[in-house]
Amino acid sequence: MEWISYLPSLGRGALVTASITLAAIALGGAAAFVAGIARVEGGRIVATLALCYTELFRGTSLLVQLFWFYYALPLVGISFEPVTTGIVVLALHVGAYGSEIVRGALASVAQQQHEAARALNFGRMQTLLHITLPQALVEMMPAFGNLAIETLKLSSLVSLISIADLTFRAQSIRNLTLDSTTVYTLTLLGYFLMSLVLMGLMRLLERLVRRGAAFPRAAHS
Repeated sequence: MEWISYLPSLGRGALVTASITLAAIALGGAAAFVAGIARVEGGRIVATLALCYTELFRGTSLLVQLFWFYYALPLVGISFEPVTTGIVVLALHVGAYGSEIVRGALASVAQQQHEAARALNFGRMQTLLHITLPQALVEMMPAFGNLAIETLKLSSLVSLISIADLTFRAQSIRNLTLDSTTVYTLTLLGYFLMSLVLMGLMRLLERLVRRGAAFPRAAHS
């Protein structure tokens, strides 16, 4: 029953992993909506800037991004704590991939909906908030759920910049005990349980969105 002695340390690491993942999803989701809407509704300059951000973070390695923010950026006088670095880089990653989800969902709204909005004398912002976005949000949710799970799995990379997350603590215990099978089995179970909880939360959010709970005013307008 020696494996029981591993649980407190692994549990603390799991809390760090969960907090980093949730923070990155929240911040990255906001970045995704800003960049995605900018791609569709922004002017040429704004859309180009959003495109550059998206392609930069989708086209480079997340591990290299972590190392650049943690090791290279301080050389020009800008530095963050390891946890802050991990959250920021993961959020930018989520935002880049999520912006494509937002852009695609907005673009999928039928043209007749835009024509109906113009017939009602809606402005661009009114059309976005009351017509386009509520419909597109329903289409985004399954893809955002997958992106959230992927973010949880990718969060293990933050252990490489000295963050004591679940992976970091598992490796530390393994180095002391050489009990690779038990330690990594418990680690796999930890990530699996966290992914189940995260999937449940995302499915609950998806159900709320489908019921119109996220846009109560739009539902009654």
